[in-house]
Amino acid sequence: MKTISQSISAGLVGIAMSAALVSAANADSWDMPTPYPDKTFHTVNIIEFANDVESATGGKLKIKVHSAGSLFKHKEIKNAVRGGQVPIGEFFLGLLANEDPAFGIDTQPFLATNYEDARKLWAAQRPIVEKLLDKQNLMVLYSVPWPPQGLYTKKEIASVEDLKGMKFRTYNPTLEKFVNLAGAAPTQVEVPDIPQAFATGRVEAMITSPSTGANSKAWDYLSHYTDIQAWVPKNIVVVNKSAFRKLDKDVQEALLAAAKKAEARGWQMSQEETAAKVAILKANGIQIIEPSDALMGGLKKIGDEMMIEWKTGAGAEGVEILTSYK
Repeated sequence: MKTISQSISAGLVGIAMSAALVSAANADSWDMPTPYPDKTFHTVNIIEFANDVESATGGKLKIKVHSAGSLFKHKEIKNAVRGGQVPIGEFFLGLLANEDPAFGIDTQPFLATNYEDARKLWAAQRPIVEKLLDKQNLMVLYSVPWPPQGLYTKKEIASVEDLKGMKFRTYNPTLEKFVNLAGAAPTQVEVPDIPQAFATGRVEAMITSPSTGANSKAWDYLSHYTDIQAWVPKNIVVVNKSAFRKLDKDVQEALLAAAKKAEARGWQMSQEETAAKVAILKANGIQIIEPSDALMGGLKKIGDEMMIEWKTGAGAEGVEILTSYK
């Protein structure tokens, strides 16, 4: 026969097991597609964000990060979240510029070229982005910038004329327009495919961040980095609103708090990344070039032309962003 203490002990064990089962049953596991490799600081930040969420929720929400486009290709991620195939995802905000110009204002050449201005632009842009994505059943969690974009080539570029006819890697509609106006030939190439694109001659030049250049070992396929600081574009992390609403209130609050923390951390990481990755490029033999006045003058002329066109097509929302930013 069991003693009273044994019966009580058995009962407590049973209650604990039942509680654990209920907790496991109430736990959510979210798949999160991202476009960039694990070593990219955006992905590093997202993995830390996922850890923060799991820790803050006591395991009630776990986020499994699928990096480097392994779950969905970059262009598919936004619609995968919108359609509920996954509850959360990261993508390059400028990819949506064809949907509405407001999404691509941070990729307008020479509008915001440093972190201080980029912060002001995001503060002006975010309310409009939130309103537009809300119509698609999406909610903004946070956004993190890339370092200012530089020009990568196989030779020194002294003026815009030197870019004419070059096969030029692009990654969003705004850059494609920029490349066309420079007289080069745009070719869409995602980050994981950059080394092969250069190696096979598919592209000969690109504008991208020091991060992407260093992470893709640009010294293996080109020789020059010209620090034109063309723009400071951003990635954005969004969540499906329906999936968010299904979470318990405390889990929602923990997710939003982790997102706020990730945004602050990500901006700091981006700033630290700039100097560190430029140093890596230089250490591996890339020539770091200060752009000539002739080159910057020509590039900014293209930027001015594009801004006039952007304002024409952006409508009231675009005017609202620019007014707030200025």
